[in-house]
Amino acid sequence: MTAARRGRRALATFFYLKPRLTLALLLAPPLLWLGIVYVGSLCSLIVESFFHLDSFTGQVVRKVSLATYRDLLTAANLDIAARTMTMAAAVTLAAVALAFPLAYYMARYASPGLRAILTLGVLLPLWSSYLVRVYSFKLILAKEGIIGWCLARARLGWILDGLLALPGIGGPSLSVSSIGTFLAFVYVWLPYMILPIEASLERVPQSLLEASSDLGARPAATFRRVTLPLALPGVVAGSIFTFSLTLGDFIVPGTLGNSSLFIGQAVLAHQGTAGNIPLAAAFTVIPMVIMGVYLALARRLGAFDAL
Repeated sequence: MTAARRGRRALATFFYLKPRLTLALLLAPPLLWLGIVYVGSLCSLIVESFFHLDSFTGQVVRKVSLATYRDLLTAANLDIAARTMTMAAAVTLAAVALAFPLAYYMARYASPGLRAILTLGVLLPLWSSYLVRVYSFKLILAKEGIIGWCLARARLGWILDGLLALPGIGGPSLSVSSIGTFLAFVYVWLPYMILPIEASLERVPQSLLEASSDLGARPAATFRRVTLPLALPGVVAGSIFTFSLTLGDFIVPGTLGNSSLFIGQAVLAHQGTAGNIPLAAAFTVIPMVIMGVYLALARRLGAFDAL
């Protein structure tokens, strides 16, 4: 046996006899990356939000104060936060309503071949560029786009005109309205809702559904009392994706929306154009707090017990 081989065997034996040390060495790189790069960046943002911008010099004053949060709690900024939260909630609810039937069919009724085709169909949009998908949707929703053309050919253009005439959500066309922004968000984030729900439904034992039926429960009662509670972790996981991604996105509302700002756009404007990094950091605290409260409520309701 060569010296190199004996050294490797001795090293392998050393780590085999010390499993805790081996585990620590394996976990150290990802934990250091998570702790320094990810958590460290979040902590840096929180600290930066307690600084403020000097209105005369335009320089960041690195003294702890609540001046930036006072600026954050103005009517205009609160309107941005409320608009973003409303859009995120609406997108999440719509994604659940669209994803659950398809995920249920894939998990319960689709053959292996059809399930593979449906899974490929869900994943296929994710293989293209995010920007390409958003700008393609802008063309689809434009006044001269395929939706407007189809409705006009079917003599149903009055439906679209009435929808766009609604105050608050309408606009000159779908591509520059809150409705178009909502549709684009649902399209972009829907795969992130379908896949977790489908994976969660696959783990629901068929024997439980059969037992519920044997005990006299109707299909609706079985779904409400057995399937839905067991699939709730998948719904929560998907909603975390759709809700948080909508909260921080600035490309979709910047490309399809009107002049109304969302949190992501406000952060980009304050960090880049205005140079008000403390206020941009304070804006990023809003999604962090919202998601923290949401995760705490989901945990309290037992949504993570089956994960």
